[in-house]
Amino acid sequence: MRRLPVYILLDTSGSMMGEPIEAVKNGVQVMISSLRQNPQAIESAFLSIITFDSSARQIVPLTDLASFQMPDIQATGTTSLGEALELVSTCIDNEVASTTSESKGDWKPLVFIMTDGIPTDDMQKGLSELKKRRTAYIVACAAGNGADSTLLKQITENVVSLDTADSQSISKFFAWVTASIGVTSTKVEESGKDATGLNELPPPPSELNIVV
Repeated sequence: MRRLPVYILLDTSGSMMGEPIEAVKNGVQVMISSLRQNPQAIESAFLSIITFDSSARQIVPLTDLASFQMPDIQATGTTSLGEALELVSTCIDNEVASTTSESKGDWKPLVFIMTDGIPTDDMQKGLSELKKRRTAYIVACAAGNGADSTLLKQITENVVSLDTADSQSISKFFAWVTASIGVTSTKVEESGKDATGLNELPPPPSELNIVV
């Protein structure tokens, strides 16, 4: 079976403490529940969660939806986004099966990044590593005024912003991520081709501004 790998990188730095981090945890739980109801997604989508604060950690390795369990996360420390980009590159190398002459590998991974701040580490090394990996698309979300969407544009052309990092806005972001994973899993199953970009995804809700 060809898996659709989905990597979600979540900012868990101190500025996310309180309502934002609770909204993120709730958003992930609702996303998992919704995707489990989707016949295509439950077959093909595999999720991994990477958190980044003073360091980056893969707290959930690539896991099928039925087995997925979200560990508790706390908001603390600084914003090691560069380390998170390096880590997701390593995880893609270790977890995503490549296509060979004998067999089809997994679909190209989807990467979603959410941050409410500016990286406190050097992002360039992680950025150059990630750019060497083949992904279907990367979406970055700048949550609130403290995030720098221009910096996120270095990672991907697909940047969306939330005016505020409150529970309503964050839940809308995760609802859109859920719909995007659902649409992509249907597309790869029906067409037999990798997803290619934001233009194939459902339009974002009004709370999400597309950064051009």
